[in-house]
Amino acid sequence: MGEPDIQTSQWRHVEVGRVVLFSSGAYEGRLAAIVEIIDHKRVLVDGPSSDKDKVVPRQSVALSGLSLTPIVIPKLPRAAGNGFVKKIWESEGVESKFAESNWAKTQGRFAKRKQLNDFERFKVMKLKKARRFEVQKTVAKLRASAKA
Repeated sequence: MGEPDIQTSQWRHVEVGRVVLFSSGAYEGRLAAIVEIIDHKRVLVDGPSSDKDKVVPRQSVALSGLSLTPIVIPKLPRAAGNGFVKKIWESEGVESKFAESNWAKTQGRFAKRKQLNDFERFKVMKLKKARRFEVQKTVAKLRASAKA
């Protein structure tokens, strides 16, 4: 018998120090860190931010209104004070880490696309159509050269 290969799961765990993104409510789209786990449905979050418009005050929130990000603040003590959380938040560069993630870039693309007017959407459609034509033309040339 061989030795079993045990690996940890790739799931994101609810843990103290996990950075979360509000997916609904008054703070939708803002980042915060889990400071304390209240029970299996609620957590205490604190969202210090360098931008005044993105600050999330310390509050109890249901997990159903949050999305867990892959970013974790290491060794954040349970029920840490607001000042300590802010200090670690800035030293870890949480906002810049999230801004570099594919998740944030996708959100930015959706927001930018939502702001387009009719004519701009039409121009995007025409550009996509031109790109698709060029790709199909190149693939056709490659197929023709492969048959020859």
